[in-house]
Amino acid sequence: MFFAKNKKGLALILAAVLTLGALAAGCGNQQQGQKSNAAQVKAMQVIQQDTPIATEYAGQVMGLNEVKVQSKVSGNVVEKYVKGGQFVQAGQPLYKIDSRQYESAVLSAQATLAQAQATLNNAETDLYRDQQLLEANAIAEQVVTTQQSNVEAYQAVAAANAAQLQKARQDLDDTMIYAPLSGQLALDDVAVGTFAAAGNTNLVTIGNTDPVYVQFSISETDYLKVMNLQNMSKGTSHPMDVSITLSDGTVYPLTGRIAEADRALTDKTGSLTIKAIFDNPQHLLLPGMFARVKITGEVVPNAILVPQRAVQQLLGKSFVMVVGADGKSAARTVTLGDQVGSYYIIKDGLSVADTVIVEGLSNLQEGRDLSVTMVTPEEMGFSLDPDSSMFDTNLSAEESASSSKS
Repeated sequence: MFFAKNKKGLALILAAVLTLGALAAGCGNQQQGQKSNAAQVKAMQVIQQDTPIATEYAGQVMGLNEVKVQSKVSGNVVEKYVKGGQFVQAGQPLYKIDSRQYESAVLSAQATLAQAQATLNNAETDLYRDQQLLEANAIAEQVVTTQQSNVEAYQAVAAANAAQLQKARQDLDDTMIYAPLSGQLALDDVAVGTFAAAGNTNLVTIGNTDPVYVQFSISETDYLKVMNLQNMSKGTSHPMDVSITLSDGTVYPLTGRIAEADRALTDKTGSLTIKAIFDNPQHLLLPGMFARVKITGEVVPNAILVPQRAVQQLLGKSFVMVVGADGKSAARTVTLGDQVGSYYIIKDGLSVADTVIVEGLSNLQEGRDLSVTMVTPEEMGFSLDPDSSMFDTNLSAEESASSSKS
């Protein structure tokens, strides 16, 4: 009987152990299932730092001074002392025009002037003699008056002939054409034998390529912003810089400054033309080249930055997904500021303590368990460089669209 009672007790204990084992196995399977259902995401800590704001515009390089060299006299080009593309100094000989007719003109003008001066000398001698006779009452006063008029007329003729001689000499001098400024010649130089019409034929173009202008257009709003930054940057530790990026993506090593602005906005586009000046000692910048102009000056202190791809937009609102304290996804509505490279400046909605999800946002809903891999901006290729913004913006738009469909 004792054995029977013990047998019954052992059966009850065995049943309890099996029940606990089944419960424990069920809980373990549930936890394992929850863990396997966690969303795989990449996240990074929100960045807070002083952030410069830059704006970019399409620009074109222009010569500081550009002159089309023309001859002041007409004639055939008989000498050429330079070739296209050459650097020349101001006053350096460029061309010579056939001077034979101008040499003859000088000789003719000299002869005419000599004749006029001889006639004037004779008239002045006669006037002196008539004045002496008048004092002796040997001739009438009218004779002296007439002779005085003749002398004045001959003086005028001599002066006119002297002016003609001076012009003839200038024309002869102008047969030699000199560089009006230091710079580089274009390849539009004419050949020997070309007939140059005075003030009409372009012999060659010469321009100064150090320094150079970069011309670009900005809107009225941007103009006011740029002028405000220029005024604020004077005497500060954050001067307004103007830099350019060339067509191959390289950044020109020297910074420039705004030098000129047009007097009015254009009627059609409402934009303002501005010129920035850049030193060009290596002559890398050539007139006609295109460049992207970047103006940097405003600095946002302690700006909150998140990657653009982390920002999603739906129904006119912007939000980001963050890793909550419970390890689950949570949505935060944010107010966006300026775009800076791969980032948005966040005006409101996040703090530096938040961790934002930057990858794995497709079909990610709020409140889902997360399996988080922390990453750095360098690993993700994020940058404050404006060139990086397009790629991240496209990614953000795609992920936002996927999220909205879910």
